[in-house]
Amino acid sequence: MAATEARAKAGAKAGAKAGAKAGAKVTRRSPVDRFDERRNQLAESALRTLGELGYARASLREIANNSEFSHGVVHYYFSDKLELIIYCVRYYKAQCITRYDAVVADSTTADGLVEAFAAKLVETIRDEAPMHRLWYDLRTQSMFEESLRDAVVMIDKTLEEMIWRVVTRYAELAGRQPAVAPAAAYGLLDGIFQQALLGHLTGRERALDDLADQVETLMPHLLHKPT
Repeated sequence: MAATEARAKAGAKAGAKAGAKAGAKVTRRSPVDRFDERRNQLAESALRTLGELGYARASLREIANNSEFSHGVVHYYFSDKLELIIYCVRYYKAQCITRYDAVVADSTTADGLVEAFAAKLVETIRDEAPMHRLWYDLRTQSMFEESLRDAVVMIDKTLEEMIWRVVTRYAELAGRQPAVAPAAAYGLLDGIFQQALLGHLTGRERALDDLADQVETLMPHLLHKPT
């Protein structure tokens, strides 16, 4: 009887160890996940330098010198400056888009959505102006450098779609229909945003207040008049 109990206990322990190992295998991250995580860490670090220096003046070595990562590490994860910058801007804009999607999801009235949307635009310029400056720099450079165009067009399209989600939700809450195409809505709001960013960077006192006022004035004109 004692021998049987000992064997049973030994079997239970072995089973527990095997289960623990199996659980560890399930939760262990794949090499791909770890690679992407490190690239994201590098992107967050690089964005600070890129936002200050811009596309033309930043090099992989300069980015590494202003981060906690060595030049060799940066070069291991990104083959050149172009790949790093495109990855960084994609990464940053993806974070931005989720913020505006939260505005869409949380708003319950048309006026509340416009107010929250305008406030979010103001907030992102106030807190992250260098990142937006980098985006506009990259978008301008893509007119001269073909290697940038596919990435810029893709990012631009995701921003247009984000703006359109805001507009269509606003129309739904207002009980009206959009009066413009997605590209037109994006172009109008992006133009206002870019002007506000420039005003903020050059020290214009009311740049951000004007942005909020202009967004609140423009949004109703993006919809058909009530019938």
